[in-house]
Amino acid sequence: MVSYSTNTPVGQGEEVPLFQQVAQRIADDIVDGPLAEGDQVPSINEFASFWRINPATALKGVAQLVAEGVLYKQRGIGTFVGDGARARLLAQRRADFHRRFVGPLLAEASRIGLTRAQVAELISQEEE
Repeated sequence: MVSYSTNTPVGQGEEVPLFQQVAQRIADDIVDGPLAEGDQVPSINEFASFWRINPATALKGVAQLVAEGVLYKQRGIGTFVGDGARARLLAQRRADFHRRFVGPLLAEASRIGLTRAQVAELISQEEE
């Protein structure tokens, strides 16, 4: 559900603006494979219609990825996935993974008296 006053999702946890959700979904499609380098992405109006959002919101999400160099526009033709986009997104997500998950995990482990070796052992048990 989206707040009509702020145009952001309502609910538990971190609230992410709708345009960033659009950018994230497109980035997910690039990382997961449905969109490959050189592929044309749907138009702003197609995104807006599909997700039932304002076209300006869809445009802002696409513009964010253009600014990051993930997508590029060809005037009069459309918007496309840029060369190296998947590698760029993966590198960004790996760095983000460390910041969002590994750092806090190790900090909490230290607070409760677990060593890095004990954390590694717990992780390896999860894989079994």
